[in-house]
Amino acid sequence: MLMKSAITSTYSPTGSRNFFLNLLKKSTTLSHLTQTHAQIILNDFQNDISTITKLTHRLFDLKATSYARHLFLSIHNPDLFLFNVLIKGFSNAHSISLYTHLRKCTHLKPDNFTYAFAIASASTLSDEKVGILLHQHAVVDGYGSDLFVGTAVVDFYLKNWRIDLARKMFDKMPVRDTVSWNSMISGLVRNCCIDDAVCVFERTLKDGRIPLDSTTVAAILPALAELQELTLGMEVQCLAIKLGFHSYVHVLTGFISLYSKCGDIEAAKLLFGEIRRPDLVSYNAMISGYTSNGESECSVRLFKQLLGSGEKVNSSTIVGLIPVFHPFGYLSLTDCIHGFCVKSGILSQPSVSTALTTVYSRLNEIKSARLLFDESLEKTPASWNAMISGYTQNGLTEAAISLFQEMQRSKVSPNPVTVTSILSACAQLGALSLGKWVHSLVKNKNFESNMYVSTALIDMYAKCGGISEARELFDLMVGKNVVTWNAMISGYGLHGQGQDALKLFSEMSHSGVTPNGVTFLSLLYACSHAGLVEEGEKIFQSMIHDYHYKPLPEHYACMVDILGRAGQLENALKFIKEMPVEPGAAEWGALLGACVIHKDKKIARVASEKLFELDPESVGYYVLLSNLYSVERNYRLAASVRQDVKKRKLAKTPGCTLIEIGETPHVFTSGDRSHPQASAIYAMLEKLIRKMKEAGFQTEIDTALHDVEEEEKELMINVHSEKLAIAFGLIATDPGTEIRIFKNLRVCVDCHTATKFISKITERVIVVRDANRFHHFKDGLCSCGDYW
Repeated sequence: MLMKSAITSTYSPTGSRNFFLNLLKKSTTLSHLTQTHAQIILNDFQNDISTITKLTHRLFDLKATSYARHLFLSIHNPDLFLFNVLIKGFSNAHSISLYTHLRKCTHLKPDNFTYAFAIASASTLSDEKVGILLHQHAVVDGYGSDLFVGTAVVDFYLKNWRIDLARKMFDKMPVRDTVSWNSMISGLVRNCCIDDAVCVFERTLKDGRIPLDSTTVAAILPALAELQELTLGMEVQCLAIKLGFHSYVHVLTGFISLYSKCGDIEAAKLLFGEIRRPDLVSYNAMISGYTSNGESECSVRLFKQLLGSGEKVNSSTIVGLIPVFHPFGYLSLTDCIHGFCVKSGILSQPSVSTALTTVYSRLNEIKSARLLFDESLEKTPASWNAMISGYTQNGLTEAAISLFQEMQRSKVSPNPVTVTSILSACAQLGALSLGKWVHSLVKNKNFESNMYVSTALIDMYAKCGGISEARELFDLMVGKNVVTWNAMISGYGLHGQGQDALKLFSEMSHSGVTPNGVTFLSLLYACSHAGLVEEGEKIFQSMIHDYHYKPLPEHYACMVDILGRAGQLENALKFIKEMPVEPGAAEWGALLGACVIHKDKKIARVASEKLFELDPESVGYYVLLSNLYSVERNYRLAASVRQDVKKRKLAKTPGCTLIEIGETPHVFTSGDRSHPQASAIYAMLEKLIRKMKEAGFQTEIDTALHDVEEEEKELMINVHSEKLAIAFGLIATDPGTEIRIFKNLRVCVDCHTATKFISKITERVIVVRDANRFHHFKDGLCSCGDYW
């Protein structure tokens, strides 16, 4: 009404174009614009291109895209400027249609702004070919070196995960302004190329000619937060103060996030207090900061304060409130947040449902997570990633792979996060053929430059038996973070190549990458499985004294394992007793395992008593003790332990073995006759056993049940799942082909000995991954040297 009176009171017959342009500039609502549009028509300015262009621009500002489109269609001869406004305003497939119409149906020629806006719009499409074609058109029309077009192209490639092409384009640009550098930094951060983003930022500082703005500072802060580079973050803060940007709300908000993610929540609170009037983004950063530091009570309190102020929360507020990083103990809070989202209608936001899916998965509430996923109306790539990752983290690898295949059928394009999750599932399951297919997908999508994807590929190949392929990929990587080095060191440990693991650690030390707890754990594990006692002790001492790292229970357990496997059981027991912290189930469990290997009942009894006290519900320790008594032929005590297991209603994890033939996985359990080729498998097994006995093989029956006949014991041992899988591999593959099998438990002594004989008799290389490590069998020998 106020706008209407302003028009009627101010308008005179001599009203000019400038009058309406000024009026459009002042319009703040769609109602204002429609009233002004009516007056434009009444005063015969409806064909004035400048006025209509300004009106169209304002309509897009107020998100009235449909209105803008109808207005455009009413203009008989739109000029290039109006086309550009429309292309920029739509920023979707409509923009590309307009660009095509401009080229084919008008006499107009696209300029640098046309191409920049069209290429930016192509970023929203699923098919990157459109953007690449537009880039080619721009080059042909002479805009290949244009600053505006170049920046749009760099941004397009970064949004499509084509980091290599973005870098190439950026480096070729003859002139780069602040916006170009900002696009490159923020794009690299989005693509998880964190180290690269910091390098680009450092280049801007060294150059000295590039005027930094508040966006440059805000863009680099998430990278520093990801790297936990608080010292460098403080230096950037000093820079922001020097340049006069520190008081800007969006810059302060960036520093709140930085300090929160680096664990300094008190500094984040102080910065939040510096903002006189925090906006919603600032509140969101502080709420998220509290939550990510395990202070959910504070985040809930601030959330209530925000609601009490009358501010309307958005999806980012809720995502920050959901305890994704510290979920344990917060199931009821998660349920409350879920309920709030349902009532407020915010659950329909993909980011919210995805965050809830993630936290339910981490709380092992996998059914709730899947229900949320299934009920989501809009499934973004992040939604699929959360559910696939949830399955993988909960050990439901087959479900993860199945969902990934469903994602493919749904025509949702996987991104590096999807690929990383599915490669983790392949690694857990030993699904090498699927892993190789995902690797080809990585090549097709040009994800190889993504550090996390390359690291996941290294991990997958190492855990699927391809240690040489893993090393090849490792050597090809330009930038390696600590996770990459850990993946390769761990891979060597899995394959019993302890010396290679130590050599690689030496390279890592010289590269300047600081090792972490996982590095030392992987090294100790490698030493344990290669019998490198002295080297293991040196690594343990170096970890404490040179790197000042406080050992965790896992590190102590690994040290016990190193001593125990080497037969130094007294030293292992002494090590446990002299620990500066109270030893737990991990350390005593490692000792008991070593006692079984070396048949030491005395120390085994000490270890088992502690274990039954610390972890009475873990069936594995009972099985180990029972096996030790059986080996010593003390069947009375073995039966007593097994009886105790029955009384406690504990269940042993059933053993199973997987073998892939082509791209089809086949899973066997002990005594399994469900396979379609069961008759042929058992016939092959009988043939093998006959030849093995002729070669001197004797069945290890000591750990079999004591209350059955000797002959029956032998039959029970002979049909273990790994033997069935190997027999099937022999009949399903060509002579000379390598056989790879994956066992979910530690391979038993009898199957280990039998596989050595089979590799000799059949002249095959047989690779076995059990719960502990890889065994490479060739010519009657195993790579573990019977040390596992």
